Amino acid sequence: MTRRRRRPAPLAAITLTFAAALTLSGCGGEDGTSDRQGKAASAGDGPSASPSVPMAGDRPAIEFPSDAKNVFEDEKTGDSAKDAVLADSALSINAVDEAIFTGSADTKALGFYNVDKALTSSIAYVQGYIDDNDTWIGVTRYFDRQAKFKGTDKAYVTYCSDESKSYIKNKKSGKVDRSPASADSYVLYNTALAKNPAGVWQTTDISSKRGDAACQP
Repeated sequence: MTRRRRRPAPLAAITLTFAAALTLSGCGGEDGTSDRQGKAASAGDGPSASPSVPMAGDRPAIEFPSDAKNVFEDEKTGDSAKDAVLADSALSINAVDEAIFTGSADTKALGFYNVDKALTSSIAYVQGYIDDNDTWIGVTRYFDRQAKFKGTDKAYVTYCSDESKSYIKNKKSGKVDRSPASADSYVLYNTALAKNPAGVWQTTDISSKRGDAACQP
């Protein structure tokens, strides 16, 4: 184990339209390698990539263990529409982590906030942790979160993650990998979202680039 807990699985590339909408330098890139390559399960091992439309009033609760926390900056932009997109983007991230903590890719929240390619990628990513009997502890910070719209029902969100204070923990041995922080502790994410008929902003596609210069401290 040589990296922090977010070891990007092979994530789906986002369209050129998405890349054109971004403003962060270096956006649109995607990791060409994976720490868990070959270990990802197929979408058939978890929830469907095309679940029924969830209702906004039926939002599932997301629970974290006491030794893990995600911190999201830039929650209030002064624009209520952007704030709503960023809020659901954060819940998409939390849903993936909850699945890791529970050791199941069949949680309600995972398929509620992630659909299409994003759900398929998330299932594979979570399955990598399950296969290795791993989880994570500590605090991950999300910063430089920016939202852009394409029409009224599509949006793009870019953000950085700081994993310098979060660590992989093996459930069986209890061993925690506390390798020193490095440039790879910071990851750039590009995501696409769509608003469903119930008004939920669901993440539909995602790409990541570990160690990107745009996210370095």
